[in-house]
Amino acid sequence: MIKHALPVTREADFAAWYQAVIAEADMAEDSGVRGCMVMRPWGYGIWERIQRLLDDRIRANGYDNTYFPLFIPLSYFEKEAEHVEGFAKEMAVVTHHRLIPDGKGGLMPDPAAKLEEPLIVRPTSETVIGAAFSRWVQSWRDLPVQINQWANVVRWEMRTRMFLRTAEFLWQEGHAAYASAEQAKAETMKGLELYRDFAETCCAMPVVAGEKPENERFPGAEETWSIEAMMQDGKALQAGTSHFLGTHFAEAQNIRFQNKEGVFEPANTISWGMSTRMIGGIIMTHGDDDGLRVPPRIAPWQVVIVPMLRDAPEDEPLIDYCRELQGQLSALTAFGEPLRVQLDLKPAKAAAKRWSWVKKGAPIVVEVGGRDMAGANVSVIRRDRLYREDGKLDSAVLSRSAFVDEAGGMLESIQTALHAEAKARLDANIHRDVADFAALETFFAESAKFPGWVEVQWSKPTGPALEQVEARLKALKLTLRNTPQDAAPADGACFFTGAPAVERVLIARAY
Repeated sequence: MIKHALPVTREADFAAWYQAVIAEADMAEDSGVRGCMVMRPWGYGIWERIQRLLDDRIRANGYDNTYFPLFIPLSYFEKEAEHVEGFAKEMAVVTHHRLIPDGKGGLMPDPAAKLEEPLIVRPTSETVIGAAFSRWVQSWRDLPVQINQWANVVRWEMRTRMFLRTAEFLWQEGHAAYASAEQAKAETMKGLELYRDFAETCCAMPVVAGEKPENERFPGAEETWSIEAMMQDGKALQAGTSHFLGTHFAEAQNIRFQNKEGVFEPANTISWGMSTRMIGGIIMTHGDDDGLRVPPRIAPWQVVIVPMLRDAPEDEPLIDYCRELQGQLSALTAFGEPLRVQLDLKPAKAAAKRWSWVKKGAPIVVEVGGRDMAGANVSVIRRDRLYREDGKLDSAVLSRSAFVDEAGGMLESIQTALHAEAKARLDANIHRDVADFAALETFFAESAKFPGWVEVQWSKPTGPALEQVEARLKALKLTLRNTPQDAAPADGACFFTGAPAVERVLIARAY
């Protein structure tokens, strides 16, 4: 019987397990403000790796980084009615610019310092960036405009959960304007593919890319496309979105250009974003009952060396041995980058440090004791396969030279293994044999703890017909996720209406 490092297992209580991973891996903690968190170095280090790798891809797509203010005038939102309606319930509003004593030992807003126009704390930046585009774009020669910003945003969520749904979170948001709808749509799809490839290649997270149904579109968009990832509890996580906005925002924000014929016309705009929610997805895709498992490409430290120190004079040769090993490994590359190697010299017992790094999910933990040093060896633990078949910790003794030769390949093997494990789970849990709504209800009954997703054919209903579909699903706590790009062609009747189907759509419980 394996005694795991976490106080709760995924099988016993998935939600509690998720919180335990975050706490035991020192990823984040409560900040004192509801829905806001302090990201600790390991959690923020994963975000920095995501940011660095994703930023390289964004720049390669022709985008320049910029920054826009955190505060946005309310009037900017009022220009796009559908957009403001979509975010109205989540907006944080600044109305005063000064505090004064309240006469009771506290503070209060100064009535004389009320702002002439309320300011919205940025929930997303289409409106303020659109206002800038209207200044920057005058002629067809000014197009395309392609910018990206790394920023924080605020959405006043009622039910919060660290990384997955917080009042304040970090993200990148790409925004662009084009002369034609065709080019804008093509670039929307390029953004979607960027996210799909990044999730699969860097985060080892298999996803399904496809278009969101009309009722799930970004407020004000003509089309919204998403990547959906399956968590270990069978729920879906929207991990990134790309939006074709058409001319809606351009007309509202007066983003227009003079074409080659001298005629003024509105630009076509797009936007796309990925946030720290991705870290929550990584936890729930790769974590196990001993903590997090971080894919090597996004791990702040890929190899952690833990010397077995005794607080005695003989520690110095052992530390020197470990420093030499750190130098050898740091000179190597994996995934086209130098290995990131940490030497843990904290004054704690080796076993405690080992399990600390196991819970954090460092891809490789190397333990080195006096016997290892005497034999020019190291003891290696791969985080993707922690235990042997007999339930004991899988710590392999290798010669130091052999480990140095194999370290880069070992990291690439761990990256591949984590993706393959998650991909097998995704493929095995998309069900295509649910015949009718009664069977759907049975499938997602509470007794099915980790049910997975259901793919059905549908006629892409709109308006009241779609609202009826949404209401029926909502009663079961289900949502339409997206219409997979790689789904088989429709060849039957709509699951909901009985009309001829035009495509296939995924149904799931979701975060």
